[in-house]
Amino acid sequence: MNEKKLGFPSVLAAGVGLIVATSSLMSLGQGAGTIGMTFAIAMVIACGINICSVMSISELNAIMPNLTGGLAQYTLVSMGPFVAIVSMTGGYLLCNIISASVECAMFGNSINSVFHTGIPSSVLCIIMLVVITLANLRGIDIFAKIQNVVAYSLIGSLILIGFIGCLRAGTQTEINQAWALSENPSDIMSMVGLAFFLFIGSEYVIPIAKSVKNEKKNIPAGMIASLLVVCFMQFIIMLGMHNYTPWNELANNSSPHIFYGTSVLGNVGTVWMILVSVLAVVSTTNSVISSLSFLCTGMAKIGLLPQIFLKRNKHGAPYIGIFTISGFMILINVLGLSTAKQISFVILVGCVYYMLCYIISNINVLIFRKRFPTVPRNFKTSLGIIVPLIGIIGNIFMIMHIDGNADVRRKIYGVCIILFVILSIYAILWIKKVMKKKLFETYEIKEVMAMEHELYLAAHNCNQKEKNV
Repeated sequence: MNEKKLGFPSVLAAGVGLIVATSSLMSLGQGAGTIGMTFAIAMVIACGINICSVMSISELNAIMPNLTGGLAQYTLVSMGPFVAIVSMTGGYLLCNIISASVECAMFGNSINSVFHTGIPSSVLCIIMLVVITLANLRGIDIFAKIQNVVAYSLIGSLILIGFIGCLRAGTQTEINQAWALSENPSDIMSMVGLAFFLFIGSEYVIPIAKSVKNEKKNIPAGMIASLLVVCFMQFIIMLGMHNYTPWNELANNSSPHIFYGTSVLGNVGTVWMILVSVLAVVSTTNSVISSLSFLCTGMAKIGLLPQIFLKRNKHGAPYIGIFTISGFMILINVLGLSTAKQISFVILVGCVYYMLCYIISNINVLIFRKRFPTVPRNFKTSLGIIVPLIGIIGNIFMIMHIDGNADVRRKIYGVCIILFVILSIYAILWIKKVMKKKLFETYEIKEVMAMEHELYLAAHNCNQKEKNV
């Protein structure tokens, strides 16, 4: 059966899908409300650093194409299983499950704050998760159709209401306020870590790369385009915020996007931004469930996760991964762990792990350039090693400035260290007891590439049985 290939619009939609979330809209409001329009400088810096990282990821994908495990498979070749497991389970699986669960909680709270349904917010979250889970079980084509409609509706809607505010065409009272609350370079730089969250997630097109036509062109172009589109959209909205929302009220509002919609168009704007919230949550959740399930499949192929994650249904959907990811998200919402009070802290903790993953991706490029200089690449970042070095230095800088408050930074680092210890223990036990490998034993490119084929697993299992006899 020939699988239908996805075009550039689907790649762009998948890239935008995880970037634009209600929590990122909240981060935009907090940043703009804190330093005003100069937050745009922090946004451009963060966007530029992320573009460097996705260019590195594109080069890795060009060297090792059609892989479903993404960063895990690249890192297995460059630094071995320990770094691969810790980075993937911490930076991608764990953080995205928690972050997406927070998104779901915000969805339920937003609906009830306006429509007063009388249905518990957690129940609304679970209903939405069940619907999206069932849709993803129908395969990659259904995922793409949902993502295309939702992502383009979301971006178009946000750009439109942004222009309404920007052009002072709203129905509510305009305000006069300073363009910037601070032009101090140190204040702007302290916001780059927060701005980083506005642009993470475009690399989630990598796990579905084998389903993309003209992969060598559409993958890097789609990721970079998604970052630029989101940056433009956020800037337009911020201009509208300047005309209608007082900076000090914006910074302290838990739902700044809804506050902005209300300030521009009254009740119409409130309902509009609630619908935007729904689109953002559906887009984010759809991307997380689909992409993480394929990542689990890719990690299982190279022995970093149990082989049960390799199972697929008749539609080709990795249903064990889908059920696992959505199951954890449902459990978190049932337990009530993803509340609005936790969101800012959870976001920043997740950002640190994301940044670490991006640092590893850039390091992988440098290692591959040194060890495999003649390996064919249909995409290669220009300017030698400058782009990956900018990505590494930029992400380290953002980790050091993840929050302007030193006490908050220490707490974020503390949680990250605890998570690292837990993940390290799991990784060591899995590598030693199950994989029976050395922690930093690297693999050959051809072996990791071969692992994508189903016959490799059968042959590997056969050899293991012979060794045990």
